[in-house]
Formats: sequence, C-alpha cells, structure tokens
Amino acid sequence: MTIPKRIQVGLLLALSGVATGMALAETETPAGHAGSELKYEGAPSGVDPTTTKDMITGDGPPMTVDEFNQGKEIFFQRCAGCHGVLRKGATGKPLTTDITRQLGTPYLGAMITYGSPAGMPNWGTSGNLTAEQIDLMARYLQHEPPQPPEFGVAEMKATWQLLVPPEQRPTKQMNDLNLSNLFSVTLRDAGKIALIDGDTKEIVSVIPTGYAVHISRLSASGRYLFVIGRDARVNLIDLWMENPATVAEIKVGLEARSVETSKHKGSEDKLAIAGTYWPPQFVIMDGDTLEPLKIVSTRGMTVDTQEYHPEPRVAAIVASHAHPEFIVNVKETGKVLLVNYEDLANLKITEIAAAPFLHDGGWDASRRYFMTAANKSNKIVVVDSQEQRLAAVVDVGATPHPGRGANFVDPEFGPVWATSHLGDASVSLIGTDPQGHPDSAWKVVRTLQGQGGGSLFIKTHPNSRHLYVDTALNSVEKLAQSIAVFDIDDLSAPYKVLPIAEWADLGEGPKRVVQPEFNQAGDEVWFSVWNNQDQSSALVVLDDKTLSLKKVINDPRIVTPTGKFNVYNTVHDVY
Repeated sequence: MTIPKRIQVGLLLALSGVATGMALAETETPAGHAGSELKYEGAPSGVDPTTTKDMITGDGPPMTVDEFNQGKEIFFQRCAGCHGVLRKGATGKPLTTDITRQLGTPYLGAMITYGSPAGMPNWGTSGNLTAEQIDLMARYLQHEPPQPPEFGVAEMKATWQLLVPPEQRPTKQMNDLNLSNLFSVTLRDAGKIALIDGDTKEIVSVIPTGYAVHISRLSASGRYLFVIGRDARVNLIDLWMENPATVAEIKVGLEARSVETSKHKGSEDKLAIAGTYWPPQFVIMDGDTLEPLKIVSTRGMTVDTQEYHPEPRVAAIVASHAHPEFIVNVKETGKVLLVNYEDLANLKITEIAAAPFLHDGGWDASRRYFMTAANKSNKIVVVDSQEQRLAAVVDVGATPHPGRGANFVDPEFGPVWATSHLGDASVSLIGTDPQGHPDSAWKVVRTLQGQGGGSLFIKTHPNSRHLYVDTALNSVEKLAQSIAVFDIDDLSAPYKVLPIAEWADLGEGPKRVVQPEFNQAGDEVWFSVWNNQDQSSALVVLDDKTLSLKKVINDPRIVTPTGKFNVYNTVHDVY
C-alpha cells in the first residue's frame, strides 16, 4: 500500500497533537522511551476472538466475513492490550467508529504503517504487518468492535476445579522448605511458575498455571500461593504439601491481571479476590477453595468527564490491614473502590474519585496509605485506608510504573515512597509521614535521574542501603540489560550501573533485566534476565552489601522469567 505524501504529512501533524481534535497519540516522549508501555501492555489478549459476537454493519467499508475474522485475530493479538477490547482506549488512544470513520482508510493505514512519536508501533515499516494486512485493519477499525461474551458465575463454576478438598490437605507443613525465603518466579511465556528455594537457589518445582502469568500473591498465613495469568486463570497452590501443587483452580473471566487475599485481623486466609480486564468486574472467592461467591461489575462513569465507560478494567488490588476490605483500582474510570467483605449479601463499597488510568501500586512503610499510579495521568494517588478517603493526588514524571514501589527514609525529608517511570528517566520520592514530617507529606520531595525511561520496577528493603531501578523496556540495549543503584545515604551521589545481563552470560537475545526482588533477610537481591522463549534466560542473585555477583541460576526450565515474589516479603508487604 503506497501512502500519498499529503497523507504522510497530515499523519505526522495529527500524531504530534496538531490536528483538530483527532490526534490518536499523546505528546512525543523522549528518544529511547517511546512505546515502553505499549510494548509491555501490548501482549496478546487472553480473549479468544472466535468467541465474540461480530458487528459487521453496512456503515463501514466493505469486508468479507473472512477478512473481518482476520482483522479480529490481529486486533486481539496485537492491539487490544493497549486500545481495549471495545477500543475505548487506555494506554493507546480510542479507536471507536465515530473517530475511525471520520479519519478514513488511507489515514488509518498510514498510522498503522508508520506508527506515532508517542509509541504507536510502526507495524508496516517494521515488517510486522503486510500491506494487505494494513489495508484490512484500516477497514476493520471502521466497523463496530466485536463483543466478547460475558463471564458470570455459571461460566466460572464450569471451569472451577477443586483438585484437593481442604479436608484432604495437610494439617502441618509436610516438607522441609524454608517457606519464608521461598520465591515464586513467573515464567511468563511458558505459562508456568517456578518455586525456588531462596537458601539453596535450587528449583523446588515448576508448576503449570495460566497463559502469560502476571502476578503471585500469598495468603496471610504464607501457606497458600495464588497465581493469575492474563487468561484469567487462578491457581491456588498449597505450599504445605510434600510437593507443593495446585489444589484448586478457576477461570474468572477472559482476561485478567490481579489477585489478592484477605489480610485483616480475623479474616486471614478466608477470602480471595480477582479482578478482570474482560469482563470488567471482580469476583470474591472462598480463600480455601476458589469457589466464586460474589461478582461485581465495574462499568460506570469516569471521574473526570463523567461519561459512561463500558470497559473499565480492574488493575491492582491490595488487602487493607485497617479494615476488612479489598482496595480495588478501576483503571479507565479512575475510581478506587474500598470493598468491605464482612457481609457479602449486603456488600458495602466506598467509591473514591481519584484519577483516570489507575494501574499498579503498593503500601507506604506504615501500611496505612495505598500509593498507586494513575499512569497515563502522570500522577500518584494516595488513599488513606484507615480513614477510608482520598489523602492526596501527586504529580510525578511521565507514566509512573512503580510495581509496589520502594519505602525508605530520606536523610533530609524522612520516610518516602518512590516510583520510577516508563516515560522518562526520573525517580520521584514522595513524603509519606504527615505526622512526623508534615512539610514533606504528599509532595515530591526529591527527584533522582536514573538511566532512562522504560522502567517497570523499583525496589529496596528495610535492611538495605540501596535503591534499585530497572530499565527493562528502554529501547537502548545497554540500558535494558543493566540496573541503576542509588546510595540511600547519599542520594546526591551518581548512581552505579551493574551489568546484570553481562554477568548472566547467556549469549544472544534481548536479555531485558527486570524486577529486583529481595530475599527475606534483605541481604540479597534477585533479578530476572528475560530473554525470548527460544533463548536462554536466567536469574541473577546479587550481594546487596558489596553489589557483587553471588549466583546465576540458569537452569533450562527458567523460561522467560519476569516477576519474582519472596513469600515473606509478599505476605508482609515489605518493599
């Protein structure tokens, strides 16, 4: 497909935000940073496109049924993670028919071919899509989006498997593992997790889970491991068994990211919750069996424009320590929900208007304040879980992506919580002690400059004097393969760069270094060296005191490792 010069010029103007009201991309981001979140969120959707209700109408350009099905397959594989299943937009801009039909086929074809300065991939010039596929997609986007099926309690129970009932499980730990220092390691593209002994660095077991595993969470007792994948499959793994294994599993939807368990005193281990991207809802389950008990839709009005959104996806969920509540981030509407689980028949939900595009986050050191990123709004939202209200909204850098964040005491400003960013090199330190340091509370008290954008995780530990920042999604290979380390006692000093991927010595591949995770003692920090599925990956263990290499775990079963979750640190929210 040849794009006329006038269309190319118009495209570049529009994608830079000049065209009247129709720009499909945000302001240009610095070189080396663009597209980081699109790369991360743009993995294939867990929704099976063959299950959708198709909407081929006479209002869009002519398409055959076969062409529409091809377009649907491409969209769910490459586009839905950023633009949403219903194309309402999130990381990527909205692609609803009122926009796409006005733009027309040549414009859309050019956008798909060349991408945008803000990170829209150049699907054509990169060779990922052919000219025929680009023309097909430009026409497909002018038809109403296919509607995936809903997923209610009947569908959930049809997938629910109680493999080992509670009464048949051990009454005490039947293995000699030091569970407090056990790691659950995501093997993302293998659809598995590896349990690794943090003391011996040996693999205990590799357990099949769901597609593109996203996170692991631990029950309050540390006995049960909950794993959720992008396909919304939840695995409940009993760590007390002689050989830890899945004892229950369920699909809670078609695409998901989050799972958590009850932690309030008196409610430990009793309930679990999972939030889904599709359908937009969350489900509360029995903590021992995963039996679904209560499903709640998150569809509703956005906090800024007060417009109805049909696909507000559930992002991070944390368990309150102050009340019997789950704290639920609703991404597109920008609402934080405090879901009280004392009485599911008379469910009480406190709705906090925060900021659009809520994503990930974690607790401050006191475990009173939930610090969460509204990533495309460039803000950190602070929720006071004790008083059950919004405490602050803090402006930070471009597209914050803290993971759980990092807590430490700044030598000048007192207790702080830190986030790094996908969109720029900054690290924002926010004061978190309104009683002891009121002048610093809920402000960015210090901004550090790291290696670059594309950071997914930042981490420290109460026993560490170092702050680790990855740049896994930076487009510069050297930055994606190394870690920046700041000295907490001298934050004005230059950061040190550790060549983690070089130490792993894996040979070819992107070798992205991602997600620092400490052991229980806080004297080791583990990194994933994340390669392609057909290439060698590894875990690198660092001595935190000396910043020297301690161990490379390069077992061939370690395939596409990303997140790592130490049992003790995850149970006790240590980060």
